[in-house]
Amino acid sequence: MAMPLPNTGWTLEMVHALPDDGKRYELVDGELLVSAAPTVVHQRIQRLLGDLLSPYLRQTRLCELFYAPYALTFSQQRELQPDLLVVRVGASATDTPDFGESGSVLLAVEILSPSTARHDRWTKRKVYQEQGVTEYWIVDPDARLVERWLPNDTRPELHRDLIRWPSVPSLMPLEINLLRLFAEGHLEWGDGGHGE
Repeated sequence: MAMPLPNTGWTLEMVHALPDDGKRYELVDGELLVSAAPTVVHQRIQRLLGDLLSPYLRQTRLCELFYAPYALTFSQQRELQPDLLVVRVGASATDTPDFGESGSVLLAVEILSPSTARHDRWTKRKVYQEQGVTEYWIVDPDARLVERWLPNDTRPELHRDLIRWPSVPSLMPLEINLLRLFAEGHLEWGDGGHGE
């Protein structure tokens, strides 16, 4: 369950001092966000997306993929842990990279659950957009869709069947079959599921 704790005076130092108890702790402008361990469907979809992104990223040699819990620290007041994170090669050269530079984060992905929906759609989305994250995806396993947000968007693009990434003309995009992704995430091995 993702919920803010009442104290809005949290600092990065305080967050880093919290116990390693299996929960995800994130900081947005002094507000602590706490998420419980993800569900099985969440884990499957995270793995499946990573399996699709990894070979594409290795082929381009331009980007690197990270999985939660990887701290994406924008400032002393902003640290998030997206489920999947794609950064430019070199942006993660140190243990504590500076992601304040616009464009260093090419893709942040959050996989929605009922308890995290409000923060993923509002609190975190605003941070990702304000920080210049090139693309932010909200993957909704229940609705079986992906919301794509760009930095200046006021409304997302909704993708149900297919999503292409990156959406820049200089690279051949990776095409992700969302029907198959969600079917496999829910272990539906029939039509549109595991194979071609």
